[in-house]
Amino acid sequence: MKKKVISAALAAVLVASVPMSVMAQEQTAATPWYKTGVNALVSKGIIGENADLTATVTVSDFVRYTVTALTYQHGVDPMKAAAAEGWIADGEFASVNAPVKRGEVARILVRAFDQEQGETSLAEYAERAKAFGLMKGYPDGKLHEQETATIREIASALDNYKKLGLSKIDNKGVPQISVEDFMRNPGSFAYQLSTDGNYISYAAPWENRANIFVQKMDGSSEPVRVTSSKDRDIAGFLWKGDHVLYLKDKGGDENYHLYSAAFNGNEEKDLTPFDKVRVGLVSMLSGVKDEILITMNKDDAKVFDVYKLNVKTGATKLVAKNPGNIQAWIPDHEGKIRLAVASDGIEGAVLYRNTEAEEFKPFITMGAGDTVNPLAFSKDNKTIYAVSNKGRDKAALVTYDLQGKENVMYSHPDVDLAGAMYDAKQDKLLMTAYMTDKVHVKFFDDKFEALYKKLQDKLNVSESEIGLNDYNQDMTKFIVSMSNDKTYGMYYYYDSTTDQLTPLANLSEWLKSDNMADMQPISYKSRDGLTIHGYLTLPKNKTPEQLPLIVNPHGGPWARDMWGFNPEVQLLANRGYAVLQVNFRSSTGYGKAFLDAGNKQWGRKIQNDITDGVQWAIKQGIADPDRVGIYGASFGGYATLAGITFTPDMYAAAVDYVGVSNIFTLLDTLPPYWETNRNMFYERVGHPEKDKELLKEVSPVFHADKIVTPLFVAQGANDPRVNKAESDQIVEALKKRGIDVEYMVKDNEGHGFNNEENRIEFYNAMLKFLDTHLKK
Repeated sequence: MKKKVISAALAAVLVASVPMSVMAQEQTAATPWYKTGVNALVSKGIIGENADLTATVTVSDFVRYTVTALTYQHGVDPMKAAAAEGWIADGEFASVNAPVKRGEVARILVRAFDQEQGETSLAEYAERAKAFGLMKGYPDGKLHEQETATIREIASALDNYKKLGLSKIDNKGVPQISVEDFMRNPGSFAYQLSTDGNYISYAAPWENRANIFVQKMDGSSEPVRVTSSKDRDIAGFLWKGDHVLYLKDKGGDENYHLYSAAFNGNEEKDLTPFDKVRVGLVSMLSGVKDEILITMNKDDAKVFDVYKLNVKTGATKLVAKNPGNIQAWIPDHEGKIRLAVASDGIEGAVLYRNTEAEEFKPFITMGAGDTVNPLAFSKDNKTIYAVSNKGRDKAALVTYDLQGKENVMYSHPDVDLAGAMYDAKQDKLLMTAYMTDKVHVKFFDDKFEALYKKLQDKLNVSESEIGLNDYNQDMTKFIVSMSNDKTYGMYYYYDSTTDQLTPLANLSEWLKSDNMADMQPISYKSRDGLTIHGYLTLPKNKTPEQLPLIVNPHGGPWARDMWGFNPEVQLLANRGYAVLQVNFRSSTGYGKAFLDAGNKQWGRKIQNDITDGVQWAIKQGIADPDRVGIYGASFGGYATLAGITFTPDMYAAAVDYVGVSNIFTLLDTLPPYWETNRNMFYERVGHPEKDKELLKEVSPVFHADKIVTPLFVAQGANDPRVNKAESDQIVEALKKRGIDVEYMVKDNEGHGFNNEENRIEFYNAMLKFLDTHLKK
């Protein structure tokens, strides 16, 4: 049985409707003993106002009450959710439609509170619950564990549980941690093994910038810094033979160049010294010395051609010319470009050719909403692994033969698959991953599964907290990472031949997990019936009632929030704010229909999902309706502006970070390399001519007269995605009305503040602004 530790703070929050102590109490003449508990269930939407309070409750309904209360999830399979939490086990209930017994309620209560100590009978669970203070017994002194529970008894139990949980909170919060500690560059990270496995590389701060260091695996020498970047962090790096290659842009313009590092006598060198050209990686060409495949938009800023690059000399050779609609290139195991993904932004096709001398021909067609993402060829180049939602709502892991015949390897009924891990040497798919509440995995190789689970046991973590970041060709040496919602990250080196697991680094040893807040998966129903998933982070050791709330819509909008460590969320929670993250319609990962439900819904149904989330938090009693703020970046910045424009009475403060204010100018200033996706923007956001009235209706800049909420705007001057004019427009419109709006611009930044000193300045200013308006 899986054990789950629930902190007193979390327990207190959940208890606002937790079905735990089922016992009757004496009814007073003034107030029925169940009144407070019933009111809590009704206010949280768990039971209706006219429910028969003397009715018995089925196992299924009771578990639903429990899951809804303890995890804030609505619209999920409660039995699956409870099993995942370790509250129920297979075969424990004769029928989920039978009335739940008081002892069965006690059993779930004891497990949820992590107080199980070897109990086997319902009587023992009831006694344990009573001893712990979760059950009180009846007037005759007995627990009646075999009798059925009624709604009012459960409601009373929830109220008792709430009081028990709240009594453990002193409401003092946790020690305040500085913005500098949350936002400083992490310690050494991104560990990788060299191709031969003799060296290890990692990024670490130097001159306040992330640079690359290399060290011998045997530890016989000190680490050597091989890059000297003072203006920007290294954006990413990798090994090619004895070369370390890295990516870096200029001032946030996102035109990444590929450099070679000064290592083993190599000179630090810009391998792609072309102005306003962006580089992408296609293949490291395993087994080919000194050459890799890259993409560049050197000849046409709108499209990317494939080049073979010599990492020693910097010489390039054109391999595949983009006709104008290719968005991805896929090589076979010999490094030949055999697949390409073409699209006009709405419809497209996977193209195939037998040899590079032949013309590409359509292989798999894709209609509107379809995605087919080829991952790799099999070793004999006769099978193609891909993630595809063609012909289905959720993206599945599939294979195609060379005639395009599909075979589904694995799919999940509720969410898209995120990708797969393929090992070329073994010519095997090892696992696939998907995210419901957290990341979960499905294994295809028994040996790999055993290794993965051994590492889980060594680290004492769940599958959602562990990552295999790198490994050598023989899969005997591994770089392993561990992170969760309260731990930024740890790196380890594992040698399977000796079974030794060696710590390498802690990303933020100065942040103690005991002072971090839990990120709780939640869900609720939108006003038109969609189930909206998200995450709720509550300040630790604070009574979870009438808190100041920050709703934090994500960017994209074709992205999603995920469970894990988030420095800005933890910073806000540390300062006493509840933080709500919402995967509104158009978020990725929940299937084609959910994504498409956001088409042309900017400022409309997407915004309603966010508004409904805030109202849900208020209804739960968590949020003080007079102290709600909204903060978001990119599309989240747009949602921030839309929120204070179209629901001006909801928010007491707003922070727009590189957000869109005018959809017309957004569409007019798309980066040139997004041009092939212009039709996608027209389909999902709106056409500037055909949907002119719609776009004007939902662009905040045209309705600035409605804005009364205090606003703080932050913008990078070199932003290639959301032009600085987006922020200028809304700031100017508000100043014309005499409204004081704070405006921070950084001339050396792009789409978000990357440099450490700018991040620290921004978050200090943001906290000061939010505290001024939300902590009166």
